[in-house]
Amino acid sequence: MANKSGRTILFEKKVTLRSVLATREAMLILLFLAVNLMNISISPNYLNSYTLFTNINSFMVKGFIALPMAYVLLLGEIDISVGSMVCLSATILGLVYNGTGSILLAIFTALAAGTLCGAFNGLILTQFTELASMIVTLATMTLYRGFSEMLLGDKSTNGMRNVEWFMDIYDGRVGHVPYLFLMFCILAVIFGVVMHKTVFGRRMYAIGANQESARYSGIQVQKIRMIVFTLTGLISGLAGVFYCAWMGTVKNNIAEGYEMEAICMCVLGGISTDGGKGNFPGVLIAIFTMGLLRYGLGLININSEIINIIIGMLLVLVVMLPELKRIFK
Repeated sequence: MANKSGRTILFEKKVTLRSVLATREAMLILLFLAVNLMNISISPNYLNSYTLFTNINSFMVKGFIALPMAYVLLLGEIDISVGSMVCLSATILGLVYNGTGSILLAIFTALAAGTLCGAFNGLILTQFTELASMIVTLATMTLYRGFSEMLLGDKSTNGMRNVEWFMDIYDGRVGHVPYLFLMFCILAVIFGVVMHKTVFGRRMYAIGANQESARYSGIQVQKIRMIVFTLTGLISGLAGVFYCAWMGTVKNNIAEGYEMEAICMCVLGGISTDGGKGNFPGVLIAIFTMGLLRYGLGLININSEIINIIIGMLLVLVVMLPELKRIFK
């Protein structure tokens, strides 16, 4: 078809307001706005910057885990051991600190423990490629949690928050903005840029879309899988450090369900569980949407079980939307 200037246009797609609003990103933004409007109506102090950032800080540990989880899902994999890696890393941090009195040594040991756990997941999956990541990480989830139970028993570690600068990792602020939030923003930018603007990111998309085709294209599939699972372990270890700075005590049941929260954030944000599809900004919006939704529902004294049901129903609806649009088109 030719336009008035005589130039040839091969095709023209009509963009309407309805088509824009029908996109997952637009619906996610509308949901985010709806959650915030609900919270404003519930709490007159919700928009107070200090209060708002305090509420955001309360779900940042889960938010950190969602960052590498987006990479895992993009590959068409899954890692349900992240909560146990957080628990084991935090356990080791507490034990090393109580045993040596050195919080720096405890932090490095916790990060090393998380990284080794992630590398162990990656090693099994890359050496035994016929194994499904769900089965492997289900096994290591039990394994890592078992180590925590063996090390702690029915006791807990504490005393970490007696170290003022360590306590400030969670409590410290620049004005009203917490250090933890700033660290999250820095990591989120790095993860987003790597996913969308680098060769490594494009290769993750290619592997998720079709692993065999990616391998025949010369992409080192197993190397990238190993890197992603090891990175997931490192960030889980970092989340364990932040958890200790937040709570100051560690038991063997901490971070239970964190893996499901992180997966839900990524899926709600548009990362396909089949791999090869999704964008990182959607994940970030979903992290804050889910976190603030939990906060708002908690303000009106809805118990945690009902909150989980509401979030589960919301997730099912979002996952079904593409099919519903095809059915009612």
